Amino acid sequence: MSEPPPLDPTDRTRLKRLPERGSFDREVIDAILDEGVICHLGFVHEAQPFVVPTIHGREGDTVYLHGSVASRMLRTLGSGAAACLTVTLLDGLVVARSGFHSSMNYRSVMLLGSPRVVEDPDEKLRALDVIIDHVIPGRAKELRAHTAVELRQTVVLALPIVEGSAKVRTGDPKDDPDDIAGDAWAGVIPLQLLAGEPVPSGDLQPDVAMPPSVEHYRRP
Repeated sequence: MSEPPPLDPTDRTRLKRLPERGSFDREVIDAILDEGVICHLGFVHEAQPFVVPTIHGREGDTVYLHGSVASRMLRTLGSGAAACLTVTLLDGLVVARSGFHSSMNYRSVMLLGSPRVVEDPDEKLRALDVIIDHVIPGRAKELRAHTAVELRQTVVLALPIVEGSAKVRTGDPKDDPDDIAGDAWAGVIPLQLLAGEPVPSGDLQPDVAMPPSVEHYRRP
């Protein structure tokens, strides 16, 4: 399968400051979306901006989101409102010789668009499994099927990947030349998200074995 073409820069997604950190490459964008455990979804409801953390999952050129039919976020975005979806991965603390140049190494994505409500039953089922497997790869096939009641109580939104960009910072501090000659330490403190040992539920039946998706779980 051929790689998707890069996104077209727009006035809303083109970086004005430090443009060298920006990327419209879909390979970069998709990798960040896939590694991020959660996203933050921004929208406006009755003139009030909201930013809500939620789970997502990507399939091809679409990011899927889900929630309760009673969710203000889902009702607002399902009516055609504009959304801003962001994912940020923190890779390290950049310890500079001055507060001004102290920073963080990170990878982030911002997508803009208006999500659609997923009405097709087959796509809805597939989207829910995509979201489940985004968090724990392979978990969907280990679970019972979604019930009719659960599907009625759940709204799934699809946000197309058509407008957006990535922003990435890597490397050492960018200290001023005069500060480099000083005696302050400088460098990077790497950070990463690690999974601990799985803890069985207190009501787990004693003959239920740990499934592969849990036993071998690792973050990218």
